[in-house]
Order: sequence, then structure tokens, then C-alpha cells
Amino acid sequence: MPEDAAAARDEAEEASAFSHPVVPPDVTAAYGDHPDQVVDFYTPRDGATAAPLVVLLHGGAWRAPYDRQHVTPFADFLARRGFAVANVEYRRGSSMPHQGGSAPVAGRWPETFDDVAAALDALPGLVRDVLPQADPRRTVVAGHSAGGQLALWAAARHLLPEDAPWRTARPAPLRGVVALAPIADFAVARDLDVCSGATAQFLGGEDVFDARLPYADPALLLPTGIATTLVQGRADTTVPFAVAEAYADAAAKAGEVVGLTLLEDVGHFPLIDPAADACAVVAEEIAQLAW
Repeated sequence: MPEDAAAARDEAEEASAFSHPVVPPDVTAAYGDHPDQVVDFYTPRDGATAAPLVVLLHGGAWRAPYDRQHVTPFADFLARRGFAVANVEYRRGSSMPHQGGSAPVAGRWPETFDDVAAALDALPGLVRDVLPQADPRRTVVAGHSAGGQLALWAAARHLLPEDAPWRTARPAPLRGVVALAPIADFAVARDLDVCSGATAQFLGGEDVFDARLPYADPALLLPTGIATTLVQGRADTTVPFAVAEAYADAAAKAGEVVGLTLLEDVGHFPLIDPAADACAVVAEEIAQLAW
């Protein structure tokens, strides 16, 4: 596809994904004292009990302008298909001086990881208190873009270095992970300049990039022993499918089979857009693991 046509398609897909009104949650609960340390819960719309729980981690290059609100239509989409949904917020990057103005920074080290770990650890208790319709024994973690990285990371905390504060003694009790166009291999993402240098920013800059990779890069935290599926558009120019392929290759080398569903003529945003056919594919991939 010509570059101009690809850019126009990307713009249209993003506009569609962001065109839906925000869907308020049924209940919100805090997992910490910071305003961003909250989880929005959506009950299954069909009135089901013992429903599978989808833990949703939003994307946005770990940058502050993008919060959980933009995936609330996707959370509602999943709730309408019989899932209970926990839409997790976490601390993201602030702004830094840039050419006379300011530019958003990707993520916070270590606060972004502190929050995701704390949220996942708190969820079983929160679910018991505020979402009795959910069955936490059937939990799938799903994340889009930067949230896909966080979802893969959350499932690999037992593989973190011994001195990592987020390390767990055993694998998380998850049915699986569904990562949507994830920033899943930091070295490849940096080489491709994904999201304008977001991966290096996320880890605190080039001077600490290599030292912090073992604590953050999903491609280095394998095999997880947890069922994992990646869903990726072949036409994605925001996070090219080469990033997902690199993660799947790393998993294979580690002796683990990771599912990789590549969707033709699909870019970055249809995966979370309830108006797009790709969103139904995502729901099916989650259902295959959850049920």
C-alpha cells in the first residue's frame, strides 16, 4: 500500500476506535493511594455468575495523555460477551521540556511496574469484594500495545531477576494472556523506533536501557509456562508485526509455543474497536483461553 494511503487508513482506524463514548464502569476500586492506582470493573451484561475475568491493560506508549478511558468501549464490548472485566489504571509518563514546549515521556521507572504488580496482586481480594459475578480462577490478562507488554510482563514475574521487587515465587494463576499488537521485544521495538523512542524512554533512557532490559523486556522473560496468544494486524504501522514475530521466535527458542494470529489488512486500533471485525477475533481468542 502506498505510504499516503497507509497513513490515511491508520488515521481512519484510530478515529473510529476513539469515536465511541466512554462507558462508565459499574464500580471502581483502589489498589493504592495514588489517583492512578484504581481499577474499573464491568459486570457481565448477560447476568452470568462465575464469569471469566479479563484483566485489561490499556496502551498508549506508557504516556500520560492516554489513560484507561479510551478502552472503556472495549471493556463494555467484552462485558456484553459474558466476561467480567477489570480495566486497570497505572502511572504513566509525565511531560518533559522539548523544543520550547513539552513532550510526553513514556512510562515511569519503577512506578509503572510497581502499579501493575500491585494491581494484579490486589485483584483477587478486590474481585471478591466488588465483583462477585467473576470467577478469578478463570482469569485472562489482556493488553493492547504498551499494555500488551505489561500483560506479558505480568505473566512472567516469576522469571524476573532475583533482585527484582516485583518477582513472585511461582507463576501467576492465570488461564492465559492475550497480547494485542504488543511491544513485546524491546530491542526490535527500539530498532524500529516504535512510538518515537518509547521503549528507551520507558526504561529511563539509553544509558540504562541494557541494564534494565532483564527486568522489563517480555522477550527475555521466557518460557512463562502460561498459555499466551498474540493478535496482530499485518498492516500495523504503529507497532509493526515484526515485534510480535520476534517475541514468538524468542519463545520458540526457549521451548515454548506462543500463538500468533496475524490479521490481514488490519492496523493497530481495530483490535480494540468494537465497530471493527478484528475486535470480535480478539474476544474469541480470549474466550478460547478463558473457557
